[in-house]
Amino acid sequence: MADGDVITILVKHGNNTLQVSLPAAAKVRDLKEQLQHLTNVLPRGQKLIHKGKLLNCDATLRSANVGSGSKIMLLASQGIHQGPSPATSKPSVTNRKEKSDSLPSAPRHNIQKPSKNVRIQSWKTTGIVSLRDNDLQMVPSEVWSLGSSARVLDLSGNCLTDFSMSISSLTNLKRLCLSNCGLVDGVIHWESLLLLKSLSVLALDHNSLTSIPAEIGELSSLRQLLASHNKLTAVHDNIGNLQGLEKLELSNNCLSSVPSSLGDCLSLIEINLSCNFLKELPLTLGNLKSLQVMHLENNALESFPAEILQGCKELNSLSLHGNQVTIESLREVQGWKEFDERRKSKYSKQLDFQVIGLSGGFNEGADSQEWHHW
Repeated sequence: MADGDVITILVKHGNNTLQVSLPAAAKVRDLKEQLQHLTNVLPRGQKLIHKGKLLNCDATLRSANVGSGSKIMLLASQGIHQGPSPATSKPSVTNRKEKSDSLPSAPRHNIQKPSKNVRIQSWKTTGIVSLRDNDLQMVPSEVWSLGSSARVLDLSGNCLTDFSMSISSLTNLKRLCLSNCGLVDGVIHWESLLLLKSLSVLALDHNSLTSIPAEIGELSSLRQLLASHNKLTAVHDNIGNLQGLEKLELSNNCLSSVPSSLGDCLSLIEINLSCNFLKELPLTLGNLKSLQVMHLENNALESFPAEILQGCKELNSLSLHGNQVTIESLREVQGWKEFDERRKSKYSKQLDFQVIGLSGGFNEGADSQEWHHW
């Protein structure tokens, strides 16, 4: 079997069987990276069993006797599923190097990175380009040469000082992950993103962006916009053009208001505006007929619009903790009774079996008046 040969592996994960294609010369760690995108389980939480033996990350698929048609069992550790990252300051490339230099050096002769050709072949075969946590300041030029074959580009955890306009060459890109990349305004060439007609997920969380510009409204295929843990003070009105947007994450920013045009994003199912400086909400949010989950914790809200409770007929999860809106005042808002019935219906099984509220009762979504005396 030549190094450039591609093998197809069947991975059993729970009740699912996943099919993964990789170059024969790839390592087990490369397989784990591909499985992360398919299962949302971080590589460190994956145990891969082949013919009764645990596969070593540094072993090649060939040396582990993994060939085309091989069957592998994936065991996922509890609590290692990928989720929101904690808000931490971004270390610079220099600091990372200094930290690594201060540690005892380990033998490196057994740790070999895949050759450039093997890596590019893997990207072309899977459509998944994962370069997270590589201390990159610029994206390698070979990424842009992938053209229409790239579907996922994950650059999370790098230190990007420039993001090339060549991104527009990845015409079939569906997911672009730029989380925790030290991004500031001006690094992203938004106009270059407009040619990504298939882009459905854009992750910009844990950066230092101060605004979401007008170009956002032209990303017509966008389904998820994740921009929590930035320094956002403004979101352009054009966000209302995103008719297919289903999830919006803007928590942990510096927003004192959100545009009323959000009420035009009629496909929104979940919106997170917690940990901002919001004093009021646009009444147009009541137009979101599909909205089910709304997080508004830790803002400066003094009241909650009846239009939202009355208009959002699917809303069943609402959190207002850390605001001046109390549960007592919320119960007086028109539409509360209907919302309360939906909310209790959603959690009825948990309530029946006392899974929720064992210590403090059922979480009603806002603080009680008594806590405001402290």
